[in-house]
Amino acid sequence: MKRNSRIRETSSDRITGIIIYAMLFIIGVVMLYPIWFVIIASISDPIAVNSGDVVFLPIGFQLEGYSNILRNEWILIGYRNSLIYAFFGTLFSLTLTFPAGYVLSRKDVFGHKLITLYLLITMFFNGGLIPTFLVVRDLNLLDRPFTLIILGAVSVFNIILCRVYIQSSIPGELQEAARIDGCSDFGILFKIILPLSAPILAVLALFYGMARWNDFFTALIYISTRQYNPLQIFLREILIQNAQFDVRRDIADLAAAAERARLAQVMRYGLVVVSSLPMLILYPFVQRYFVKGVMIGALKG
Repeated sequence: MKRNSRIRETSSDRITGIIIYAMLFIIGVVMLYPIWFVIIASISDPIAVNSGDVVFLPIGFQLEGYSNILRNEWILIGYRNSLIYAFFGTLFSLTLTFPAGYVLSRKDVFGHKLITLYLLITMFFNGGLIPTFLVVRDLNLLDRPFTLIILGAVSVFNIILCRVYIQSSIPGELQEAARIDGCSDFGILFKIILPLSAPILAVLALFYGMARWNDFFTALIYISTRQYNPLQIFLREILIQNAQFDVRRDIADLAAAAERARLAQVMRYGLVVVSSLPMLILYPFVQRYFVKGVMIGALKG
């Protein structure tokens, strides 16, 4: 007689399962609703949005906000610049971060603890904005597009994250066996460590990519040529220009002022969608690596 291996659920188990799924559903709704509201608000009548009528479905479907955004040539230039800065900046950051994390994970490297301590100090103390600006100016890096790629290229937190992943997930015996077989240090890095580090590379790429894509302060300080500005600078300009109120002009033409205010409201949510779209597209491709990423440093049974 075949033995039934299925464990029978009790009523308390079923109730606990229902409560857990209900809580997960509520948390999911709370987290996803803001994104959904921004999307439906960007295609709804701004009057309905301001009055609170837009809750779950769009009202007064319109694409005027998106058409005004896409007609702005500076938006397209900024989009192109931000994609370039995010892609090459992330690639440059990974090129520096991953080898540094690998070196610090090697216990046979002389002074690796002292180097780690030195890097940790920079996480809490820095030179400040004015000294950094003076250094950038003296290096002739002001108003150059590659400045946005070089500045902030390395995060000490990400280096430590990479080091901990290599130490906890890749056995040291594997590296010793490769060295016995005649593999050099560079061979170990590129043939063993790198192929086994896809999860941490994906997590670091998302961290760096989001930081590069959302960064506008660096361009605001160090870039003065309009052609080099990223998308976030132009989005900021559009919101500020549409929100300004000129007393003399707007009192004389209240209809134009009301139309400009309506257009600003229409474009506000559209700008959020446009600026967030690349990261929303990228995240599903790397989210499966987050399980391993968040478990870095956890105890293993």
